[in-house]
Amino acid sequence: MSRKEYGVRLSSTEQRLRLRAPDDVMQLERLGSLHASRLSFVRSLMRQMARQRWRITTTRFELDAHGHGVAIYCLQTPNKRYHGVIFSQALEDAARSDRVIAEAWDVTFGVVEGDVDDALLEQMAANVPLQEAGRQHPRILVLSRANRSLRNFSSFLDALSAGHQPQPEWLTNVGYLYRTTAVYGNGKFGIADYDRLKDNADFHRPFSAQMLAVYLLRHFSIQQIEHMASARAPETAVPLATSLRRYLGIGNSTGLGMAPFLINHPQLVQRWMESRELALAEVTAQVPREQERAQLLALLQRAEIHLRQTITDDHEQALRNQETVASLPELRVWLEVVPLGPELWQELIDWSRQQHGLEAQELVNTLLLELYPDIVDRYEDSMAVTEGLELTPDMPLVHLKQVIETHYDWALRFDFTQGENRHWFWYRSVEKEEPRLGERDKEAGADKEMKLAIAPRVADTHAAISQYLEENPRALVVEFLIHCPRHKDIVRRIQTMSSTSFGEIRANLWARDMKPMHLLRTKLSFFGASRFDPKSDRWVRITLFQGAPLVEELNAEPDDLLAFDDWSFPLEPQINREPVMGITETSQQESPQAMGGMS
Repeated sequence: MSRKEYGVRLSSTEQRLRLRAPDDVMQLERLGSLHASRLSFVRSLMRQMARQRWRITTTRFELDAHGHGVAIYCLQTPNKRYHGVIFSQALEDAARSDRVIAEAWDVTFGVVEGDVDDALLEQMAANVPLQEAGRQHPRILVLSRANRSLRNFSSFLDALSAGHQPQPEWLTNVGYLYRTTAVYGNGKFGIADYDRLKDNADFHRPFSAQMLAVYLLRHFSIQQIEHMASARAPETAVPLATSLRRYLGIGNSTGLGMAPFLINHPQLVQRWMESRELALAEVTAQVPREQERAQLLALLQRAEIHLRQTITDDHEQALRNQETVASLPELRVWLEVVPLGPELWQELIDWSRQQHGLEAQELVNTLLLELYPDIVDRYEDSMAVTEGLELTPDMPLVHLKQVIETHYDWALRFDFTQGENRHWFWYRSVEKEEPRLGERDKEAGADKEMKLAIAPRVADTHAAISQYLEENPRALVVEFLIHCPRHKDIVRRIQTMSSTSFGEIRANLWARDMKPMHLLRTKLSFFGASRFDPKSDRWVRITLFQGAPLVEELNAEPDDLLAFDDWSFPLEPQINREPVMGITETSQQESPQAMGGMS
């Protein structure tokens, strides 16, 4: 069904485009098949940094031989100056945990607006390592923590100290030296409120400040491991090869705590999905040339190798990866033999939809977005929105009933009297007030259920409206809400979101077969996550910034920004095993002048 059939007012641009049906796009399993794309936040941040010549310099790097101490990085944009402050401390192996209830980490860090004087540094040193338990400074924009990947960190340190490059397959198996366990923004624990950033020219895009913090941690992980190797064996230690530096990312462990965001911010989800769908529709409408076909063939081959090199212990995800990999040779053959024509891209999408699984279908869409940066990149500034659900009390109640039946018909398809459709309930844990899932008929706590399942709430409200209208056929919404005030929040949501197409995830979050992992992947794809590796059906490890340009490459002020941005689906590098000169003091700890960074 088209947006026009949904009764949504179309812009002149949208009227010329063939948008996919929201009822298809917003299915939970399809959303859980999305890949990182040009519009993902790590990609748009890197383009902004390069385009605007942001500069990162090391202003302090005081680590002991074990890599413990403090590092400070200065970020200068055309508009403002910021600092990333990283504290590294000793941590017993037994205390290292990815769980949100952990109380100590290998590194803790924050991104600060403005300068960091001695007084602020002292305050941060006393509180940032405590994370939630600390009294955080209001000039901190982002607060985070991370733990080492013990296997990789030890192996990298041994290799570099002995004068050898680490094995590239170590990063193919686990793509990082550090993984974050939380990256906080938006006023959490006393740090700067969202209002400080929404009009900030540098970080007005969603999660851009958080992504910057992760990028700085990646740079620190490279500097730290080289410093430790040099301290251990100054005569033999070598720096990390550039190709391995680029192949090094930052990991992230996340669980159900991420899931409520997508439900609680439907207008933001609408912006993200609509921007992606509009960009895809514009791309699909282009008349392809041989140049674009060759580029897409190359991207399909790269993606195939990347997926072959993606390691996961999760049986279901491994099967999905294998199914996608098996589809790609057939896709390449189809693309090679079908003649060029004005409908080629749409024909490719339609054929893939008929022949392949959801992940292969969405991979095709993702790679098509790579072909037309001038079109797609225009949407990167359309990913934010001022949120506010508005109530229309004077709407005739019969009209509201019709709105639900037209725009929320998907929510009325479920029979919530059936046990399989009301299996789960969402609640908040006492320990850390993090979202959890409980089985309704087996576990206590359903009376404290979080209001995350939109479909049963809509169905309940629709039933209450229908009953009220039997005796009050000319009632207004306000009269219904005075009589049934518990429906006010969902009515406000229905009235506001009915004018949009892509804001609501069209799923029953109570259903027995509902997979919360699909919610996590949806959000992580917009972050720019790769190497999706579920550890259960409720938490996952991913990698960010793998393949991304390095600080020193950004510092070189690249002229060809389009080529510079071509780092999706990174591949395991081939390493030259020739001896490398040992690390010098300046190569591991640049002065602000020597580093001359931009990031």
